Amino acid sequence: MLHRTLIGLFAAVAIGVLSGSVFVANWAMHVYGKPSPDPVDAQSIARDSNADWSAAEITASDGVILRGWLFTPHQPNGGAIILLHGAGDSRLGVLGHAGYLLAAGYTVLTPDSRGHGASGGDYITYGVKEAADVHMWASWLLHRPGLTRLYGMGESMGAAILLQSLATEPRWRAVVAECPFATFDEIAYERMTTVTRGIPRASLWPIVQTAFLYSRLRYGVDLHRASPLAAIRATHVPTLLIHGTADDHIPYRNSVVLHDANPSATTLWLVPGAVHVSAMAIDPQLYIARVTSWFHDH
Repeated sequence: MLHRTLIGLFAAVAIGVLSGSVFVANWAMHVYGKPSPDPVDAQSIARDSNADWSAAEITASDGVILRGWLFTPHQPNGGAIILLHGAGDSRLGVLGHAGYLLAAGYTVLTPDSRGHGASGGDYITYGVKEAADVHMWASWLLHRPGLTRLYGMGESMGAAILLQSLATEPRWRAVVAECPFATFDEIAYERMTTVTRGIPRASLWPIVQTAFLYSRLRYGVDLHRASPLAAIRATHVPTLLIHGTADDHIPYRNSVVLHDANPSATTLWLVPGAVHVSAMAIDPQLYIARVTSWFHDH
């Protein structure tokens, strides 16, 4: 009787782990209720920034259609900046940066990441596929007349994608990454710990690792490869890491780890009291001055 009870208990636990892992993997790789970009917002940014705008579209290497907006200042300085938004957002989420960058003379591209906004794609991969998408956007952008310098800026997942693109895009002059994760492995555990209200990491290991395995079998995506840390270790691209010390979404220790991995190429700016991707709200003038100076100096 005890033997049967133990077998039944083991089976119940296994089924629970498998069901939980499938749910976690599907939830993490899909965006629900995607914000839809409205051209009215593009028109407003262009009008207020003395710039022109146009729709942008490319086809990724796997056939996914990617869309965004291109803003061109009336007095361009030859530099172009790709702005990357976070998970569950769209290009609308980074338009707050477009205005001051256009005022400084930079051409600005705001793409929707795959699986977000108006871009195609059935699922997201946190940089595994998106880093190559950024490389294609960079080539598309630099083929435009008058653009000779390439820069990047990203928030949250967009920051992590940007950092991963350092391994495949050699034309970056400098990048700014606000609130990136260091590795998807670590952020997966951090998110699960938050959701489960402090269940120890060792207890979460079966669910998290089975979710990774399911993602690889179901979608053909190895999320272990989503690692800004691996990319930043080998880069020489000047990288400004910005992180709020009150960020409870992606703790600032992620940026500390990234900086420590390559202090010669990275500069770390910890903003006291700032929550997730909200450093600019603490001191807008300082933030804008520091970001624009970073690009200008490189």
